[in-house]
Amino acid sequence: MAIKVIKSGIADTIQDKGRYGYQHLGIQPNGFLDYQSAQLANFILHNTITEPVFEIHFPASTFCFTSNYTICISGANFVPLLNEKSIALHTPITVKENDVLQFLKPLQGRVAYIAIQGKIKNETWLDSHSYFAKRIQKNDIFEWGANNEKEFSNPTHTDLPNNSITNEIINGIINEIQSQVFSTDPIRFIPGPAWEDLTPSAKESLVSSKFQISLQSNRMGYPIKGPLLPLHKPNQYLSAAVTRGTLQLLPNGELMVLMADHQTIGGYANLGQIILVDLPRFAQLSNQASIHFMETNIDTAHKLYQQIEKKFIHRS
Repeated sequence: MAIKVIKSGIADTIQDKGRYGYQHLGIQPNGFLDYQSAQLANFILHNTITEPVFEIHFPASTFCFTSNYTICISGANFVPLLNEKSIALHTPITVKENDVLQFLKPLQGRVAYIAIQGKIKNETWLDSHSYFAKRIQKNDIFEWGANNEKEFSNPTHTDLPNNSITNEIINGIINEIQSQVFSTDPIRFIPGPAWEDLTPSAKESLVSSKFQISLQSNRMGYPIKGPLLPLHKPNQYLSAAVTRGTLQLLPNGELMVLMADHQTIGGYANLGQIILVDLPRFAQLSNQASIHFMETNIDTAHKLYQQIEKKFIHRS
């Protein structure tokens, strides 16, 4: 049972929850850019929500299935085609031997996920399947084995084995996650250690101005274009630990938001941290999309994250 890449995309990878516990050694955590959409696809297929998935960017890879599988696609809408016929997102889809999956065009979002029902057989590195220094290439082969739960008899949510997770609950979670991930609300951040080094006008500008994601963005970081943000005076910062969502001020006064493949330490001014619940939404923003930032606090960040996590409690 295998899945073969017959055409490689621009930046597609395998990702899971990432490899944590090694950042003190300089090893990046990697993992899902949009953890909510990736978890949702696994959830719909009865997988553990942190199972590895294909993380797809556009132009995307094309896949050929050498055996029967059940898949689910979530996140960005790149108009998925199975044997040149459109298929639905957020729905279990049965694929058969020699079926071909490809993506036509980007309609919404930046990152799509393909979950496969069952367990991946490819090897891990430091307890994770997540790619960092490589991308999916033509002729790569990935193997999945069936999981222990019954197969879907048809591509609907009514086959869910846990009676407590009803079709209505599943659809409610899909709608809520989609609404969250593609909301146009401001991106919320918690002020960081260099926040007070900004001039008052720079603080006001950050929360009142419109910013855009640069064309140079990638899984390591999203450069942000907008008004320059001056400090009270030039400052030399000691290198310190950073993580995904860290909002850095570059020496030229522009912003950089670190993403899943970020370095483990940084010496730029740390203005703040985008809250975890808003990172999937930020990750899905297209190049040159408009962004507004809004200040928040740790208590709010914790409360919002707990609300998201509770949705997947049955499948964690």
